[in-house]
Amino acid sequence: MRKINKINEKSELIKSFEIMKELRTDLTLDSFLCLFDVMEQEGYELYALYDEDTIQALAGITIKTNFYNKKHLYIYDLVTTSKARSSGYGKDIMLFLQEYATKNNCQYIALESGLQRLDAHRFYEDKINFDKFCYSFRKEVIGNSLLTK
Repeated sequence: MRKINKINEKSELIKSFEIMKELRTDLTLDSFLCLFDVMEQEGYELYALYDEDTIQALAGITIKTNFYNKKHLYIYDLVTTSKARSSGYGKDIMLFLQEYATKNNCQYIALESGLQRLDAHRFYEDKINFDKFCYSFRKEVIGNSLLTK
């Protein structure tokens, strides 16, 4: 039986790490736990989709407001364990997030996805009807000049 719960207990957070690491490969358990503590203070919530008491998918979200997306649910992390992809877990967790966004009066659900993640892009566009409408840019600021590479 599938259910989706917010992760509140450290033991569940630790269990979720192996799945999150499939998406965020640079994380260690220590960095994951430290970053989670900071992110949670900033409004981040992590939801797990369980099937028979095993975590199969995760969604890390927050609700934000800005000029271009108005009030929106932002998905920072969305991952289904590699062994369970194409089993409907991604769609189930997205339906949950849509209901959550609706209950919280959000106008949009927004996310970013790495350029190399073509399978994810097909899922977003073809399976759950997201629009690809912009590019996202970033620049590392530690030790870099604004005008040079």
